[in-house]
Amino acid sequence: MNDTKKQTIESLAERTKRGEISRRQFAQLAGLVLAGTPMLLRSTGAFAETKGLVLVNWGGDAITAYDAAYGQPFTKDTGIPVKMDGSGPTEGAIAAQFKSGAPTWDLVDVDPFSAITLGGQGMLEPIDYSIVDKKKMRPGFGWEYAASTYFFSYVIAYDSQKFGSNAPTGMADFFDVKKFPGKRSLYKWGVSSWEAALLADGVAPASLYPLDLKRAHDKIAAFKENVVSYWGGGAESQSVLLNGEASMAIVWSTRASLIEQDSGGQIKFIWDQGLISPGALAVLKNNPGGKEAAMKFIASTQDPQKELVMFDKLGQGPANPAADALIPADKKRVNPVDPENMKKQIPLDMDWYAKNYGAALDEYTKIISA
Repeated sequence: MNDTKKQTIESLAERTKRGEISRRQFAQLAGLVLAGTPMLLRSTGAFAETKGLVLVNWGGDAITAYDAAYGQPFTKDTGIPVKMDGSGPTEGAIAAQFKSGAPTWDLVDVDPFSAITLGGQGMLEPIDYSIVDKKKMRPGFGWEYAASTYFFSYVIAYDSQKFGSNAPTGMADFFDVKKFPGKRSLYKWGVSSWEAALLADGVAPASLYPLDLKRAHDKIAAFKENVVSYWGGGAESQSVLLNGEASMAIVWSTRASLIEQDSGGQIKFIWDQGLISPGALAVLKNNPGGKEAAMKFIASTQDPQKELVMFDKLGQGPANPAADALIPADKKRVNPVDPENMKKQIPLDMDWYAKNYGAALDEYTKIISA
């Protein structure tokens, strides 16, 4: 028996012990493995056909993009169906799934700092780096409980018809409603709002962290009358600009490029003082579709061609550096990790967020809800 077959048999045996497959299913699948049939690669799928995987992302265009780039190819290769759910995997929602004792989610599109926090509380599976390849990530962007799968940024998007050639150049302009009239929209979950407020208040980018939350919250509280909405998901952030409710919003770069397309160029965005972050996938502890299938899915997202599809459809910066060379020259402008864009941006401090996000969000929520 070769190593691959041996490992597959061992994996099936472990699933039988965990009650994920019956002894009869084990015998049938093991027989296929030993026979060396073409079903070998679909052995996991034979199990998962009854359960599949559920990937929860932030909705809107992400649902169809993830399905086209990752979901459908994974199902074709493994036989494992993948359902996309745009509910929005906030820390609270993930924790509620775990604490229910019967989670229905398998994979979540998560901020790495949330994965550090929730993983430390035993709610996420450690990433199996024997399946997920760290060499296919940018150095430093693979964590114990999350694997980076893309990059994005919180950027200023604005209505160019309202401002003409007078484009904003940074967060100070975002908070300046005399120079740039109209309502604003900020992120409901705080990330980027604190940094934007501090940058607008004169804090230098290199001195942002640790965040002076009192100073940021004072700035945000004083600005509230100018904020028309606090968006919670990608679809909301797109509509608030497209329907003209806001003249300027801080949104994900992945959505900013779509809004630019959908508006025929009326809504534009800038990289200046953008707040860049990796996006990642994590796996819920005791996920219904099985840990191994979820890890194989994450590994499948490391394919440069698939990451290129996500770049084309959603503007996600590739996590795998091998995909950089595939991006056409005329599209580098919308790539958050392109060197020309990177040098204008500020990276979010994941360690600060892992330690402080919960308390900071509680205070932020009180202010914007009052």
